[in-house]
Amino acid sequence: MAKYDCLIVDDEETLSKNTLEYFNMFRVNSYWVKDEVSCFKFLENNIVDLILLDINLGRSSGFEICKKLRVNYDIPIIFISARTNDDDVLLALNIGGDDYIQKPYSLSVLLAKVKLALKKYKGETTNNIHFGDFVIDLNLKKLFFKDEEIQIKAMEYKLLVYLTQNKNKVITKNDLFRNVWNDMITSDGTLNVHIRRLREKIEKDPNNPEHIITVWGSGYFFKD
Repeated sequence: MAKYDCLIVDDEETLSKNTLEYFNMFRVNSYWVKDEVSCFKFLENNIVDLILLDINLGRSSGFEICKKLRVNYDIPIIFISARTNDDDVLLALNIGGDDYIQKPYSLSVLLAKVKLALKKYKGETTNNIHFGDFVIDLNLKKLFFKDEEIQIKAMEYKLLVYLTQNKNKVITKNDLFRNVWNDMITSDGTLNVHIRRLREKIEKDPNNPEHIITVWGSGYFFKD
């Protein structure tokens, strides 16, 4: 399952592709679909933090799509439309839209609004943990590498979160037993297996780790 910053739902192909290219150039990882069916199919298989939604989508209405989205998704929805009637703006905001931007829009202004919405949304929902090209999503309890999900077991996830939250200091084995395994009877062998599995997932060379460093006789040291 891939992770994106922005999904553009608009049937104006040229404008959408220009917007997509511009956003990606400024590292707002985006994807474009042109209709309702493609929108919901995309959301079934991907994670997205914000949606740019046109109103006139051929046989579909952005208003109806917004209502359906609000049943299952609590993410920012910014309407983008050539319709300038105040009633359209009010309807868009009243049914769950977070903002309304008229076409033709300035790509730089639209990007600024999107970045602001993303910053606000991510700040309100979670403080994700970043190291290298990895992101730990604390809401989803998942690990991503360059927007691709890395499969990780529950205890491996818990161990990785504790290591990253206590980076740049020596973490003893007793610290890990107490805070990760909650003082359950755990052997050094169990810890070593979990450390090895984590290294296989996040290290370029698990035999020469750059992130999870062994401090002989003491424990471990996590580096970004």
